[in-house]
Amino acid sequence: MASIKRGVSLYSFQNETFQGKMTLEDCIRTCAGFGARGIEIVGEQTFWGHPEYAVADADIDNWHALIKKYACVPVSHDFMLDYKRYKDREMPFDEQVASVKKDIDFGARLGMKYIRALVALSPEVLVAAAPYAEEKGLKILIEIHAPLHFDHPWILRHAEAYEKSGSKALGFLPDMGMFLFKFPLIWAEKFARLGVPAPIIDYVVKAYEDRTLSEYVVLNVQNMGGTGPALAMAETLRHNAAYEPRRMLPYMDRIHNIHGKFYEMTDDYVEPSIPYDQIVAVLKQGGYDGYICSEYEGNRWIEDAEEPDSVEQVRRQHVMLSRLIGEPAELALAA
Repeated sequence: MASIKRGVSLYSFQNETFQGKMTLEDCIRTCAGFGARGIEIVGEQTFWGHPEYAVADADIDNWHALIKKYACVPVSHDFMLDYKRYKDREMPFDEQVASVKKDIDFGARLGMKYIRALVALSPEVLVAAAPYAEEKGLKILIEIHAPLHFDHPWILRHAEAYEKSGSKALGFLPDMGMFLFKFPLIWAEKFARLGVPAPIIDYVVKAYEDRTLSEYVVLNVQNMGGTGPALAMAETLRHNAAYEPRRMLPYMDRIHNIHGKFYEMTDDYVEPSIPYDQIVAVLKQGGYDGYICSEYEGNRWIEDAEEPDSVEQVRRQHVMLSRLIGEPAELALAA
């Protein structure tokens, strides 16, 4: 059996949890039912009061009891650092480091192996927090999220700082949204509902697949008479891209968790916009032995027209992942 493992970020169920349709136990039980044993959370979503207030021991105990009950594994606590919380200045360096340490403590209470840092954090802050992470037995992973990528100067700066530090507690968490090879159909449909004319929609979709420079696309849409939603559609090209999955290979020794971003899973278990067959092949080539944690973000593109069914969408992704990973057929069908 392949060493790649399947998990879910409970962020995928944000609609259901916000609306009170799924409890924490519902989420974990659902993931286990798909054979997705790795559980990733966003602290603010799963635990009331975090990070401003201490989470009650009873809530932490309940977490561990549920993880044990459904034979799951705590994978990652995705944390935020509001370094711009002060209106007149950036949060001081020492305060940023202290904030990261607070989330290290929280991740350790949950039994997590990793905590995820947003890409805007400076490498110096994470390097300063790394010894504390080592003491607590977990790693800090910076998320590489489109439009950034492994050859971006900011990511290279992180990679160089990590190597110079010598710490094994620093690594990367690639978001598969950086491999958005096609403009998602549900995006185009949403912009159509917002009134974007069909010729502009067709142009933007084609321009994305042709890798036309985003500045030209925005200008051309303006010249086509596009305003408001039409320009917003063109602007999506600034924030998304189709990078080469093989660029993960040189960094595989520091890649410890993956966000399995997806926008839509079809009835035949395919994500039309992100080439998961190529991605999984690269991960196998690199000997990746961590989790791919589902991160469903199609909900926000359809909720104006229909009720999102996040559970079904995540289930479909795990059918796909199970097959691509090479799990036995019975496991793939069970997912």
